[in-house]
Amino acid sequence: MIEAMSGEGSMQSTTSNPIRWTIADLVIFEGDRAKRYEIIDGELFVTRAPDWKHQAVCINIGTVLKLWSDQSGLGQVAINPGIVFSESDNVIPDVVWASHERLEQLLDEAGHLTAAPELVVEVLSPGTANERRDQEAKLKLYSVRGVLEYWIVNFQEQAVEVYRRENAALKLAATLYPQDELTSPVLPGFSCLIHKFF
Repeated sequence: MIEAMSGEGSMQSTTSNPIRWTIADLVIFEGDRAKRYEIIDGELFVTRAPDWKHQAVCINIGTVLKLWSDQSGLGQVAINPGIVFSESDNVIPDVVWASHERLEQLLDEAGHLTAAPELVVEVLSPGTANERRDQEAKLKLYSVRGVLEYWIVNFQEQAVEVYRRENAALKLAATLYPQDELTSPVLPGFSCLIHKFF
């Protein structure tokens, strides 16, 4: 940023430091249930509470994963858990699944996730900013933090993008549609037709 200085018309270059948000800053939003506050790499993301269809899709996905988890005995699923990766990375994914072994390492004394579960699912909310957050900022965050598999669910297009860890990064493995079957190396024996999510 170039700023005019008083005096003999001299100009001086100054740098502008963007605000870096931390978990401690979120206390100012306590009590606001109409919005969701997430911090990714120190940047604050504010979205409205998800609509009915969005939540219905989350419950459908959570139910399918819960039924498989109960049958397999391999882990647990949660809807809208907070993940506190660091002071400047605090997100609220729509659905997560973690193995029992990993869950023991992820939870702090207060019962919050502090590291990556094996699977994270985000259901896209309408709007370019929301889509960019899930498809870019969160994809990068989950990749860096060690998530093994990331599903981006688009209920408007009835499609699921499946990202899997490959060479230490999450890479697009498949885009699936209602009649496609979803299986996962992270979830042994899991199988579901995509239309059950919608």
